[in-house]
Amino acid sequence: MRIALCLNLSLLILFPISWAAPLVRAGLLPLFGLSEISVLSGLASLWDTDMALALLVGLFALVAPMAKTIALALVQTGRAPAAALDPLTWLGRLAMADVFLIALYITLAKGLGVGRVETAWGLYLFTGCVIASLGLSLWTKRAALTADAR
Repeated sequence: MRIALCLNLSLLILFPISWAAPLVRAGLLPLFGLSEISVLSGLASLWDTDMALALLVGLFALVAPMAKTIALALVQTGRAPAAALDPLTWLGRLAMADVFLIALYITLAKGLGVGRVETAWGLYLFTGCVIASLGLSLWTKRAALTADAR
């Protein structure tokens, strides 16, 4: 369980890095340089056009993963009951929805053929963080069920 806690706490550092890391590089014409887009820069742009949507995306991309990570650490250290694991799984699914939407936008942009879109390392880091968070919550739930069975 100690390994799971260390991995989970590492997400408190990796998630913010993934938010600032470039998710995609996009440009209108192949001749010009590509602009790097991160979760944070995307939120800033979205804030200028649609504050409600920016708040919703911020909730799913920033708040939900961090809240889940902190709450999972509380369960792993015994400061919160194992019953809190079910709602935590839902928080993880909300973050996974962001990864799906980003992938959908990349697919749409490439399909339109207007400009150029390339995935960047931040997309893999963000996706890895979300998948690791989901895996860690399942691992913790399984460990809690095993401990209860004893």
